[in-house]
Amino acid sequence: MKDGFIKVAAATPDVVVGDCTANADAILALIREMEGEHAKIMVFPELSLTGYTCHDLFLQDLLIEQAKNQLQRILKETEHTDALILVGLPWELRGKLYNVAAVMNRGRLLGLVPKKNLPTYNEFYERRQFTPGHENVEWLGSMVPFGMNLLFCCEEVPRLKVAAELCEDLWVPCPPSISHAACGATIIANLSASNEMIGKDTYRRGLVCQQSASMICGYIYASAGEGESTQDLVFGGHNLIAENGTLLAESRRFQNGIIYSEIDVSRLTAERRRTSTYPDFETACASGSQDGSFAGKTAALSSTMPIGASGWVLGDHVCIPFQLHEEKTELTRTFAPHPFVPEDPATRNQRCEEILTIQAMGLKKRLHHIHASHAVIGISGGLDSTLALLVTVKAFDMLGLSRKGILAVTMPCFGTTDRTYQNACTLIQELGVTFREIRLNESVTLHFRDIGQDMDRHDVTYENGQARERTQVLMDLANQAGGIVIGTGDLSELALGWATYNGDHMSMYAVNCSVPKTLVRHLVRYYADTCGEEKLSAILLDILDTPVSPELLPPENGVISQKTEDLVGPYELHDYFLYYMLRAEFTPAKIYRIANLTFAGKYSEKTILKWLRNFYRRFFSQQFKRSCLPDGPKVGSVALSPRGDLRMPSDASARIWIDEIDKFCVPEESLEESARKHS
Repeated sequence: MKDGFIKVAAATPDVVVGDCTANADAILALIREMEGEHAKIMVFPELSLTGYTCHDLFLQDLLIEQAKNQLQRILKETEHTDALILVGLPWELRGKLYNVAAVMNRGRLLGLVPKKNLPTYNEFYERRQFTPGHENVEWLGSMVPFGMNLLFCCEEVPRLKVAAELCEDLWVPCPPSISHAACGATIIANLSASNEMIGKDTYRRGLVCQQSASMICGYIYASAGEGESTQDLVFGGHNLIAENGTLLAESRRFQNGIIYSEIDVSRLTAERRRTSTYPDFETACASGSQDGSFAGKTAALSSTMPIGASGWVLGDHVCIPFQLHEEKTELTRTFAPHPFVPEDPATRNQRCEEILTIQAMGLKKRLHHIHASHAVIGISGGLDSTLALLVTVKAFDMLGLSRKGILAVTMPCFGTTDRTYQNACTLIQELGVTFREIRLNESVTLHFRDIGQDMDRHDVTYENGQARERTQVLMDLANQAGGIVIGTGDLSELALGWATYNGDHMSMYAVNCSVPKTLVRHLVRYYADTCGEEKLSAILLDILDTPVSPELLPPENGVISQKTEDLVGPYELHDYFLYYMLRAEFTPAKIYRIANLTFAGKYSEKTILKWLRNFYRRFFSQQFKRSCLPDGPKVGSVALSPRGDLRMPSDASARIWIDEIDKFCVPEESLEESARKHS
């Protein structure tokens, strides 16, 4: 349960219709198996103690009694099982029969949750045997709460609150899980018996994922499978585990068994905290106390509560405490090494087209608004300026403007290599924009002489002086043309502050400002693959193959001597850190944990720790650059605009984040890279 991860499981036993003893045997066998995998929440299908397809046999006293007896047996045999277990069975109350989920923990029956929505359409006739459940909680003689509005709250992990609904409850316009989540439930368990039909699995999968997304919760769906009567229907045991719209695990249909995953209740809580429109259940909490009493609840509820019953009121729900032994959860779920880049090629291509369009539409609006028909952009032969030029061309095409209104400027200086220079020139030519070359050697040398900078001293002034000279040239050219300067810097560079203040950091519209470096590569590759122009495609592919570099230091034997990733670290790591820090709100320790799993075999733990510390150090120290960013379009869920997604003081301390990182073994290598481009 460390870092908020809770191991959960959905299990489909081999049932024998009407044989409660055999079904209890099967359930207990699966509990033992799940116990061995350290699952802390175990969900079984609807009416799994009897079989869902008993039909009118549910009205038989003997079946109802046997189901209760076998539930007592399961309780007794799970006294030492460290888990919350949910099993379905029929339950008689005041002469009516209910389809319920029995919720158990360490041999205790914590509560009974009845099904509310009983289908009586098509193949379903549940109202023939069962009575719809009700929200209000009442207490049975053995101090067991009965009602839909029950939350099961873990004492050791306060963010773990579990609620239950049954099958059809999910398929209605307003499922009970909505109110459960509004009152704080972070995980919903659904005990189901959903039969198979052509295409129903697709709908079911989408339904579970959508419900987990709209409620920002974990969702465990356990469905009946083989063993149920096939008199008219077939059940496939389609089990699903989802978290906030993402499918974590799915069973193979028509094959009974168990699926596992880990739901991150800390991330769910953080996402709810971030979403200002999510219901505030703190006000509801205030109506009840957590001392075991029901202060503030209706007299009807408090009068039926047996003396000594534990629980408290949370809005219109009753919280029932349960216990779990705290232990580190072994993670089986995976984390994408490139969270900004879809793994599926078709999805990735679709996403690339969408991003290019968003970027171009943003620039199109700006150009149209200021009545500009000219744009100026510096082209280095690197990835970022290439993408910015492609976007600018797309925007001009959308506006019906001549591409000749785009002034693409190459500005060779001390660090420019022949490869990047030739690629820049050819790219400009192939796109049909206006080409201009302005060599900066003389002007930069003169400037260095004016300020007394030694040409042989290749320090931060030597590098940033070139970057600022380039920006000055572009700004002046834009004034001459009556156009705007297009920014080329990307999201990853902004996160690290890898930009010269008032140099490449500044522009009049920054089209790449929310595109991370790992995604820039795919966007350029997508353009190369789809442009339909052989020569342009070849140039783009060679640019993709060129090492990332600002080219501010003299080359060695005509080859780039200054490689960005050697100085600040691999961009795939920094993009990974950025995503899970800002999008998922993970702590440094949690990011370090999952990064070691994700990049095992590629980067050592020492290397990951080194660059993680460097990331946090730079992220905090470089906020002053992000506080005065030019306008630019947001394209994804992570952005750094001071006017939108990240409102952070420039002088915030990184101490508590760095201190957490330093609790781990600090690597021997120096964590301080060159100070180049820092100022």
